[in-house]
Amino acid sequence: MATIGKREQEILTAIIETYISTGEPVGSRTLARRNREGLSAATIRNVMADLAEAGLLAQPHTSAGRMPSIDGYRYYAEKLSGQVTLKPDDEQIIQRYFHGVSDVQEFMERTSHVLSLISSGVGVAVTSGGPRKALEHVHFQKLRDYRVLAVMVTRGGLVRDRVLRLQHNMTQPELDLAARYINDNFRGWVIEDVRRELERRIEQERSEYDQLMNSVAQLYQSGALAANEEAAEVFVEGTANLVSKENNTERLRQLLKTLEEKARIIELLSSYVDTRQEAVRVIIGLEEAMPDLSSFVLIGAPARSGEEILGRLAVIGPTRMDYQHTINAVSYIAQLFDKLLNDSE
Repeated sequence: MATIGKREQEILTAIIETYISTGEPVGSRTLARRNREGLSAATIRNVMADLAEAGLLAQPHTSAGRMPSIDGYRYYAEKLSGQVTLKPDDEQIIQRYFHGVSDVQEFMERTSHVLSLISSGVGVAVTSGGPRKALEHVHFQKLRDYRVLAVMVTRGGLVRDRVLRLQHNMTQPELDLAARYINDNFRGWVIEDVRRELERRIEQERSEYDQLMNSVAQLYQSGALAANEEAAEVFVEGTANLVSKENNTERLRQLLKTLEEKARIIELLSSYVDTRQEAVRVIIGLEEAMPDLSSFVLIGAPARSGEEILGRLAVIGPTRMDYQHTINAVSYIAQLFDKLLNDSE
């Protein structure tokens, strides 16, 4: 990301906030009229040229003003995080909608609605496939040749065990070492994230397996972390907001198609909302998970109750959205989720 000075930051912020408000490229004269330092249009034009050279601004037409690039939005969002507070009106709306709620499913359903109202984007909330899914520890016990008892204990005290059939025999010390690796690396992680990360590490280290990773791979692929769980619940509201904002019909069609498919929404939030994170995450350009959503933004956070991760919540929308508003609404609701669920216990 480019490093820019204070004056450049202020002008970039003014351009982005003006563009978000109007949807029109921003010219130097417009900024000069609003600039509190009394900078001339010529000075602002020079700064805008520097910002464009740094990749933070784009110019749709030669004679037009400037608009933010994807990197410009990323720079802006990064500087915003943690610096602004929720408006009193928004706080009242949120408090009113969640008053008396103590059930996870009801909270998440209302979350998607409230986020769509406040952000004018699409509010999305996904519950985990059942409560109390954070891993506490695993244990492997050799029963006989090619047979192992796998015991998985969650943070909520749920114990699941199953007998694994191995393709290659393992000794008890090898099983103990594999269990230690999983416990040391993944204690406190949501189980679905443990599976995803193990798959990534196994694939990444396939060419340089040592004996430990061989053991972990075999136990995982034999079903050591498998569990029969409830299906995740997905709540989506506010797709009509996109129809009024997104001018590119093909981009809109692709996003609406994604929002119609439950599995793709779960995949999208799982890819970008890390359940270990504490703060709101802002992702501008979703092409890493879904190439057809490169021009959209996701602002999300995990929904916690104490140390338990019970879901994820997010707003999805075009790059031209009110970042201040949305970041703080997502953060406030995530914190409220923790407070309400703990107070109800």
